[in-house]
Amino acid sequence: MEKKKVGRPKFKIDYDAVKKLASIMCTEKEIASFLGCDERTLQRDEEFCRIFKEGKETGKMSLRRMQWKLAEKSYAMAIFLGKQYLGQRDVIENQVTSNGILDDIKEALCNEQKD
Repeated sequence: MEKKKVGRPKFKIDYDAVKKLASIMCTEKEIASFLGCDERTLQRDEEFCRIFKEGKETGKMSLRRMQWKLAEKSYAMAIFLGKQYLGQRDVIENQVTSNGILDDIKEALCNEQKD
């Protein structure tokens, strides 16, 4: 006599869909909704975690590639990337001019001390 299986059948995860969705930066919650399961179901699956991480990294590389292409045409993007990756920054110089006011105050204070 066969044993009767107890509980829910194991949920089948579509790993190809997971990789595609992760590569466009979908969250675990969004992927779970798309697949029709709970987020915890995905988080407990080691293969899902590996593929999800791989997909996210692929998405980041694609985004970086698009940014580099855009930097060839856009000064603003080139400046942004220079600040992010090359440590470049805007230098703001402040210059204070007294127009003689500080000299007048200094002279007045010296005169008070003499009196």
